[in-house]
Amino acid sequence: MSFLRTATTSVFCLALMGAVMTPSAKADPWNRKTIVTFSGPVEIPGVHLKGWGVLPAGTYVFKIFDSLSDRHIVQIFNKDETQIYATILAIPNYRLKATDKTVITFRERPAGQPEALRAWFYPGRNWGEEFVYPKAKAVELAKVTNTPILYVAADLPLEVEQPTMAVYEPVVIQMRQAPVKAIQPTGEDVEIAQVVTPPPAAELEPTYMAATLPQTSSPLPLIALLGLLALGGAWGLRLVQKRIQ
Repeated sequence: MSFLRTATTSVFCLALMGAVMTPSAKADPWNRKTIVTFSGPVEIPGVHLKGWGVLPAGTYVFKIFDSLSDRHIVQIFNKDETQIYATILAIPNYRLKATDKTVITFRERPAGQPEALRAWFYPGRNWGEEFVYPKAKAVELAKVTNTPILYVAADLPLEVEQPTMAVYEPVVIQMRQAPVKAIQPTGEDVEIAQVVTPPPAAELEPTYMAATLPQTSSPLPLIALLGLLALGGAWGLRLVQKRIQ
């Protein structure tokens, strides 16, 4: 009898754990959602919503939209995530020391001009996103900042009228395939390795896998099944206990 009571209690606890461990609806961890507030205007690379090549001071949401082994695609939303302002190509860039806070770096511009977005590092990670500019803008920034700048060697649109997936889909396909180069202040091309340090492949693989797993890979069905099995087992033990009594 004591054994049956103990077993029954244990099964009910297991069922409860199954319910408690079921995650609530939230963004996938791999998209690295980050809320950022800019105190001044910030210039961003294309492709961006028409008229938003420079983000005014305010609060924005950064997310990873697509993640490949050698490049990422970052999207910038408004505070409520109801409007996409930009879809930007970025190259993973390694840093020696991770921080516990988000770090966003800029390329300084002459007085009176907005700073240009350079890189985004997520808390706790040794690597982040070095943003890629259209070639014409990269040439300009390289001369002004006297540093090499990444650019995409393809004719991607600078602006879009409506940032719907139907509009972005061909652009995203190009971003996945377009060659990326770096240009010096002198106008000469250099290897991108002179601008960014790629992270070890072992650190990139989990992000790539998370981005490519189908929706059916969610653990929710398994957790729910375990919970139902536990409840069924509990009721079965209670019936056996009553018969023995």
